[in-house]
Amino acid sequence: MITRLTFDQISTAVHDAYEACKDIKGGQNAHYIPYLANINPSLFGISLCLPDGRLISVGDTDYRFGIESVSKVHTAILALEQHGAQAILDDIGADATGLPFNSIFAILLENDRPSTPLVNAGAIAACSLVEPHGDADGKWKAIFDNMTALLGSKPQLIDELYHSESVTNFDNRSITWLLQEYGRMYDDPEMSLDLYTRQCSLGVTAEQLAISAATIADDGVNPLTKKRVFGAALTSKVVALMSAVGFYEHSGDWLYATGLPAKTGVGGAVIGVMPGLFGVCAFAPPLDDAGNSVKAQAALKHLMKSLNLNVFSNTHFDLVEA
Repeated sequence: MITRLTFDQISTAVHDAYEACKDIKGGQNAHYIPYLANINPSLFGISLCLPDGRLISVGDTDYRFGIESVSKVHTAILALEQHGAQAILDDIGADATGLPFNSIFAILLENDRPSTPLVNAGAIAACSLVEPHGDADGKWKAIFDNMTALLGSKPQLIDELYHSESVTNFDNRSITWLLQEYGRMYDDPEMSLDLYTRQCSLGVTAEQLAISAATIADDGVNPLTKKRVFGAALTSKVVALMSAVGFYEHSGDWLYATGLPAKTGVGGAVIGVMPGLFGVCAFAPPLDDAGNSVKAQAALKHLMKSLNLNVFSNTHFDLVEA
């Protein structure tokens, strides 16, 4: 079945989601990272980007916040583009862990593999895979340039966040050296961890993340710049990764409730991808116990329900002019 959606319908749904969720309370900022703990908890915004580049934004969508774990999607795309889907499956994996994003136990359960590029272990391993090998500056340029291409504009490193992350990343240090012990680091471990920490400390806006999500939705073509960022054949791999583990141990519950492949970050962002239709980002700093934004989750659930969208439905949607 084919259902038609208009720009006005989508715009109304975005604004309705904002109004319905703006007064939601609950959750707390990521207290274990000093910079994030001090972000204004009342910030809230939703931005949706269509394949033709039109943006629908409401709230604090131009506020620059730490991208955190949402960056895992972007660097996974870079690693996939550089090495191919099979190599990433072999070297990192694509399994959901069912455990928290920074779980060390998950590495042991996966027979010493990181399990997926969208948890901390796999994301650090992905940074170690980024070419050029052994060249920290070259790797960072590749990560930054790839991020810029996906966002459609440059992110900005938040130095204070980078410092906060660097002095508190004890779990990630343990993960890195455990992976090194198991032969699952593919470049210098300290360099790879630093690259991961830096990418998580990049400052972005909800609008930028919506554009990057729309780039995934449009098979790798950025809707604003019209430039191809990655091969179309990788889209299904990226969306599969987001579906399997985008909400970590709550990924199944999220998909069951929304039908929206998504990825969260402890900076307060949640991005979602409806292939062929749109990319969306909701942002609000207070998190639930699993590290997912309380208000952003509610907003995207409201949006999907309002539009009657579900990636698993046999209903196909066409975007048409009113």
